[in-house]
Amino acid sequence: METTLNISGMTCGHCVASVTEEIEAIDGVDAVNVDLNAGGISTAVVTSSRELSAVELGEAVAEAGYLVVEGSA
Repeated sequence: METTLNISGMTCGHCVASVTEEIEAIDGVDAVNVDLNAGGISTAVVTSSRELSAVELGEAVAEAGYLVVEGSA
């Protein structure tokens, strides 16, 4: 399954690494591919073996210090 998230507040490679690490920690996540748009809305495509809830993905992104914005899963 693929889930796309729109994330605000990311500005650099460290941001990408932090978000990737938090999302990868979710049970069932196989891969995370983040397209950084520094100063704008970045996109993360999450590949997983199960359906992921918006709440658990949002909490993982928030744990990294960023925010999932509307228009994402």
